[in-house]
Amino acid sequence: MTPPLPRSFSAPRIGSWGEDRLIELADILRIARQYWLTLLATTLIGGLAAFAWTLIQDPVYTANSSGLVTASSDTTENASLAVQADQLAKSRAQSYVTLAQSRTVAERVIEQLGLEDSPSALTSRISASVPLNTSVMQVTAEGSTPEEAQQLADAWINSLAAEISTIEVATVVDETTGEETTSTVTVQLVVYEPAVLPTVPSSPNTRVIVPLGLALGLAAGLAYAFLRQTLDKRIRSVDVIERNFDVPVLGTIPVDPNFTHEDRLAASAFKRSHTGGHSGAEDQAVSEALRQLRTNLQFTNVDNPMKVLVVSSPLPGDGKSTITSNLAIALAAAGQRVVVIDGDLRRPMLATAFHLVEGAGLSDVLIGRAELADVLQPWGDTGNLYLLPAGSIPPNPSELLSSHAMQMLVKELSRSALVLIDAPPLLPVTDAAILTARCDGAIVVISAGKTRTDELEKALGNLQRASGHAIGIVLNRVPRKGSNATQYGYYESNYTSKKTDELFVPADW
Repeated sequence: MTPPLPRSFSAPRIGSWGEDRLIELADILRIARQYWLTLLATTLIGGLAAFAWTLIQDPVYTANSSGLVTASSDTTENASLAVQADQLAKSRAQSYVTLAQSRTVAERVIEQLGLEDSPSALTSRISASVPLNTSVMQVTAEGSTPEEAQQLADAWINSLAAEISTIEVATVVDETTGEETTSTVTVQLVVYEPAVLPTVPSSPNTRVIVPLGLALGLAAGLAYAFLRQTLDKRIRSVDVIERNFDVPVLGTIPVDPNFTHEDRLAASAFKRSHTGGHSGAEDQAVSEALRQLRTNLQFTNVDNPMKVLVVSSPLPGDGKSTITSNLAIALAAAGQRVVVIDGDLRRPMLATAFHLVEGAGLSDVLIGRAELADVLQPWGDTGNLYLLPAGSIPPNPSELLSSHAMQMLVKELSRSALVLIDAPPLLPVTDAAILTARCDGAIVVISAGKTRTDELEKALGNLQRASGHAIGIVLNRVPRKGSNATQYGYYESNYTSKKTDELFVPADW
């Protein structure tokens, strides 16, 4: 029966951030750990840029002077008149804010201080305000030196007081005698707090600007990190697979620098560490990860144990042949009878991985040129592992792999052993999809931080269109240290002894 359509094909949600998923605190922390160098660099650049900007700016000093707007009353004993005078003073004070920044006051100050500035230029350096529900007039002046700011503030408040006196003094004409008299001043501005000489510049404020630059640099770094995370489709965490594909992750295999093109078996690398070669720490981690993969594979379908599995990958270079070889060794070490078939009739790697003598193999058996018993080679000391190399390279690999002879061969081998078929990549050719349709399922190997979500989607789509399905995904070459290791679900501390800090050596390798 055709397996159900994976969610990733019915409703693709590819990318690091799904449209239906909110960014959580864990995502922010993970991105911060991943791009911590970038965040540190942008933060420092922002702080240094802000500090450099303060150095090239001309200092500006600010001085403040204050005055009180009062309204006189002829009857001081009348409370009603006193209240009216207070309300009048507050009302006048609000209107004097505009007067304080007028051209007339500026001209008075220019004349008093002997300045060469224009009234409009001088007014731009002045601000006036009245606190709520008060009759206090506050004047703030800016200057390039402390003395200039102080003189300007004092001169401005005094000039404003003089201008108010001029405005509030009224001339009255007696209708009987026709004589002109000057009324008493009812509203005036009394200067009660002259400007204090400033000691530090108000601008640029280094204590404010530098932290602001650091914050802006950090924000720019976070924006860059989130943009990279959004546009980057490379699979960088197990969560991306679980969120976008209905295919379980069977295991994560850490990177091993000891693996080479000729030496890619965890068992041989482990033995080399005991004969004076490289340290076995990396290989031991790989061995333990393979055991975990073996255990997860055994629990995949308990009621209907799988007998034939295809191991493939979206593209070449993901390490499918290495995973196939080492998984077969791990299964054989656990007592499982395993037959590994090199189904990559285009670029066979089984003979290279196990250091076999190349000769007749699968293709020769399928065309009847060789017998299975003659080309099936045992390997290792367990007696449970048998290898069937690719043999001669045919001109029609797809036809051979989809032939009735191939189907019968696999059926015969699966009677007494678990069959692992190392198949070609899924995207360049259809061989793996054809094989999977006639098997129990496929294990798809991807490279951590290299395989893209769209590549994995196309690979799983090729399997589905061929009536095959993936039983699980294996993340290969997972970083062993740092924040990248934890987001892939790999923890190196699992492989160390807490008592002695010595690596635990498994007994069955």
